[in-house]
Amino acid sequence: MKRTEKKKKPIVSELRIIAVPAMIGFLFSTLFNVVDSFYAGRIGTDAIAGMTLAFPVFMILLSLAAGMGNGINALAAIAIGENDQRKFLSLFKNALVLVIVLGIAVPLIAPFLADFIFTLQGAEADAHNYAMRYIVTVMVGFLFFMLNFIFNGVLYAQGNSKPFRNFLIVASIVNIVLNPLFIFGFWMIPALDTAGIAVATVIVQMGGSVYLFHKARTSPWVRLSRLSKVSCSKQTLRELLRQGVPSALNNATVALGIFVINFYVQLYGGTHTLAAYGIAIRIEQLVLVPTLGLNVAVITLAGRSFGARDIARIYAVWKKATIAGLFIMASGLLVIVPLAPFFIAVFDDTSRVVEAGTRYLRIEALAFLSYVFLNVGVSLLQGVKKPGFAFWIGCFRQLLPFGLFYLLGTILAMGIDGVWWGIVIINWSAVAITLVYAKKVMRTLEQRFHVDQKTLPQAAYTQLPD
Repeated sequence: MKRTEKKKKPIVSELRIIAVPAMIGFLFSTLFNVVDSFYAGRIGTDAIAGMTLAFPVFMILLSLAAGMGNGINALAAIAIGENDQRKFLSLFKNALVLVIVLGIAVPLIAPFLADFIFTLQGAEADAHNYAMRYIVTVMVGFLFFMLNFIFNGVLYAQGNSKPFRNFLIVASIVNIVLNPLFIFGFWMIPALDTAGIAVATVIVQMGGSVYLFHKARTSPWVRLSRLSKVSCSKQTLRELLRQGVPSALNNATVALGIFVINFYVQLYGGTHTLAAYGIAIRIEQLVLVPTLGLNVAVITLAGRSFGARDIARIYAVWKKATIAGLFIMASGLLVIVPLAPFFIAVFDDTSRVVEAGTRYLRIEALAFLSYVFLNVGVSLLQGVKKPGFAFWIGCFRQLLPFGLFYLLGTILAMGIDGVWWGIVIINWSAVAITLVYAKKVMRTLEQRFHVDQKTLPQAAYTQLPD
């Protein structure tokens, strides 16, 4: 497909076009989860603790979908940079086949995995039961989560983050209405407690699949009539897995880290502190989420620039996205730190919960800026087809707590504060490793692209409709 080359837009402009709608979407996605936590709090402290236990299990499963979404985003963006529509369509078709298989198979295994993990964490009986009711129910709609990430990935690759934003805004509003209906019951609807939270989520995701499929189908680079002309191939499936699995594993290691944190929180603080931690990380996400839009923009723009062999533009994306992220996080700190007790009390005004949640947020504030360096750096590496680092840095961040939390909490007798300070130490250590590795990769690409420029034509850097 022949396309005319257009003048490149300024980096800041392109970051804004892609990142701002994605930021708004991710913000509403977090609000979606905050609403779930709010209504769980109306059930009781054990329900919040159960949702906190369920969160990392669900995150492990959802990491498969998110990993495939990141994979198709990066590879499709590179195909656009190379001006290769056939490759783009082949990636899309193979991704759909892959997620449909996973979306059917995973829910059959998930309940057994979840029950084992909750037992391993030493969950109390009531919290365990609430967690199981949520996980078993939400897995019914796992296929829709998978499809939504793929549809959104091909849209992100084209620089269009608005449809996912629109879906998440509507989803959050609908969730506010559906949650109380299914949690507490209404007319012919029985009271389902935490299972009701999951039912509301599944209904919303089903609607999202219909909407995002329509948006993907009508996007400039997707031609359903041409999908029949590209075949499912082992090579393309392997390429998707090579790009998507490390991202999925990185997300899974984050969930593993939460398991470890939950274990030590339960050990040093008990159920009230576990509930406080679950609430606090939701609040923390409200500050962190806007920067996730930058991650999407970095993967997309770095991927296109990689396909076009434009090393200078990759450097510019890295620098400007990092500066923007640091500004966002610093602004959030000015709100979160002084108002922490108020935010915690909105969900659970039990004095022990408020005290524990406030303590966590005010120590964790020292790690807030580290997330920007980590997330932008990992996104950049995914965009230049170096996704494996995400898994290894994830292992470092999530496995180190096994020893560090014990050292700080038990040997040095810091108790629960040892967990909170351990998170700060681990994050900034990971930042140092990420920066060193990313700079090494960029120097290698600079040398390689310098040779490529002499032997290969400059690929068209296609600008797609906003």
